Amino acid sequence: MNYKILDIEKSFEGKITENLGNNEYVIKINDDEHKLKILNMTSKGIEFILDQKYHRAKYLEQSTNEMNLVIDNVPITLNIHAHFDEIVYKNTGGGGTGDAQLALKSQIPGKVVSIAVTDGDSVKKGDVVCTLESMKMQVAVKAHKDGVIKSIKVKEAATVAKGDVIAEIE
Repeated sequence: MNYKILDIEKSFEGKITENLGNNEYVIKINDDEHKLKILNMTSKGIEFILDQKYHRAKYLEQSTNEMNLVIDNVPITLNIHAHFDEIVYKNTGGGGTGDAQLALKSQIPGKVVSIAVTDGDSVKKGDVVCTLESMKMQVAVKAHKDGVIKSIKVKEAATVAKGDVIAEIE
């Protein structure tokens, strides 16, 4: 998964490469391997040892693509970019069996950059209905089921909030 710390023009790739058991892992950040031991993890934060140094992270808030933390008393905001359009697709109904759901809703706030369909168009599950721009990222909003576009509820250059109806698909 790719992460970017706000105000730092650098992103990094992090992944677990080996589970050593007993809450100990070998992780790879970019090309460097590190040893990680998780001491305590709750819904409020995590205490861990990274390369033999103790750290404590407190979760402040999290949205679809951003996480605010305090790590060792330093506030940090992470932008999580990887697979963002897949998360939006899943949360608009694309990951489930939501065939009964008529409304395709926005899972993020943003500006409508383009609309790929018009009223009466046939769409397949996963087809791009429109593209939103949020936090300088463009995210495709995809149809959550096969059907016909009953009505488009947004216009280009309009602003949408999380939960706003993008289109109705019959």
